[in-house]
Amino acid sequence: MTTDGFTTCLWLDGQAEEAAHYYVSIFKNSGIVRTGHTTDAGPGPAGSVLAVEFTANGQRFVALNGGPQFTFNESVSFQIYCENQEEIDYYWTRLTEDGGEPGSCGWLKDRYGLSWQVVPDRLIDMISDPDPQKATRTARLMLSMGKLDIAALDRAYAGE
Repeated sequence: MTTDGFTTCLWLDGQAEEAAHYYVSIFKNSGIVRTGHTTDAGPGPAGSVLAVEFTANGQRFVALNGGPQFTFNESVSFQIYCENQEEIDYYWTRLTEDGGEPGSCGWLKDRYGLSWQVVPDRLIDMISDPDPQKATRTARLMLSMGKLDIAALDRAYAGE
């Protein structure tokens, strides 16, 4: 096995190229690496896009036109750790636009049904603080939110 990490394969139904370009447009340090097409052996018509290899935020992905057999569900999600509210607002807006769905506790689904968690980079520290009152206040508030509000979470954590 090579030592340079993993590649996540996203199974799509005819939307691989579109999805790869979509993700590349949202994240910094992103780009299309290569596009593979089917041959006469299939699957699908010769010359059609089979897979698109791309990076998003430096992470490697392959978008595969696998067909309608499988779809995304919430059992797998990607976490985006954000430094500030501006980043949370940016990713929340971009990933829910044009058919995405906002969820609760910082979760959302993008237009392809892929689940994302858009969260402050310090959230895990806050909700697992050794002070149970701080952790409980912050977790309770987080559980009541859709898009997360860092200032409100900070106030709950501080007991304000």
